[in-house]
Parts: sequence; structure tokens; C-alpha cells
Amino acid sequence: MDNFVAIDVETANNHPSSICAIGAVKVIDGYITDRFYELVRPEPDFYFRHFTLNIHGIGKEQTQSARVFSEVWADVAPFIGNLPLVAHNKRFDEACIKAAFKVYGMDYPDYTFLCTLEKARRTIPRQLCGSFSLPNLADFLGIPFYNHHDALADAEACAKIAMTLL
Repeated sequence: MDNFVAIDVETANNHPSSICAIGAVKVIDGYITDRFYELVRPEPDFYFRHFTLNIHGIGKEQTQSARVFSEVWADVAPFIGNLPLVAHNKRFDEACIKAAFKVYGMDYPDYTFLCTLEKARRTIPRQLCGSFSLPNLADFLGIPFYNHHDALADAEACAKIAMTLL
């Protein structure tokens, strides 16, 4: 796959709509050409679970003056254009994005959404890579990967995995 946008979101709590960070990496003709990252003021209720704070390190202090999802997505949409989206575990990322669209009363444009996790599970024997987590899969494929649960780092790893598997 040569043209797509890899996307990753982080959430503040157990509500799928509570996106607190969005990372996206654009791939054109098989090359990373652009990156997008922004913190998001999460909805609903602007609260962070201790569990998620420990995972990604994003809290109220970082997002209290951030733009809300609808404002951030106004910049993400043209970044994506007509390209398909790719995520590692699209069930999570797509569900979160759709939930945020619903919270803000936005019409979801029914993006084509592909999944590197699903593709890896179908094509790589588990005994070869141990688990299909983003860090393990990147390591198995020889893709350098640092800062797991940073939305931009995760999106970039996903993009490189997609260039290999899709």
C-alpha cells in the first residue's frame, strides 16, 4: 500500500469519545511525506483516569487549553483528504473517532479504514513474533519504535508496518 494516512488516538478515560491526542502520518507513493499531532481537550466531562494517565502521560494540565475534537478534526480532515486510514487495532481508533463525531454532532464521512493488527494476525504466525502488539510487531519487522502510546510515534510505527504488510 503506497498512499494512506496512519492514525492513532489516545483517550483520557473509558469513554471512546474522550480523545486527548491525535497523531497522523501521511504516506504518498510509499514515503512518509507529512505528520500531524495535536493534543485534544477530551469529552465527556474532561476527566482522566489514573490508568490512562499512567499509559500515555497526558493529563488535564496538558489539555486544559487544547482545542476540542471538532476544531482539531477541521485540520485533520484536509490532512487525510481522500486517502484511506490505517490504524493498529482499527476497532479502537475507529470507534473512538466515530464516538467523538457523535458527541459533536458531526457527520462521519465513512472513511476507508484498514488495520495492521488484523493483517498481522492473518499473515504472521504468532509463534514467530510472540504478540501482535505495536511494539512487538515493529520489533519483529525490524522497525525502530520508541515512545509507545505517544499518538504520533504510534501512528508512525503503524505507517511503517502498513508499508510492509498491506
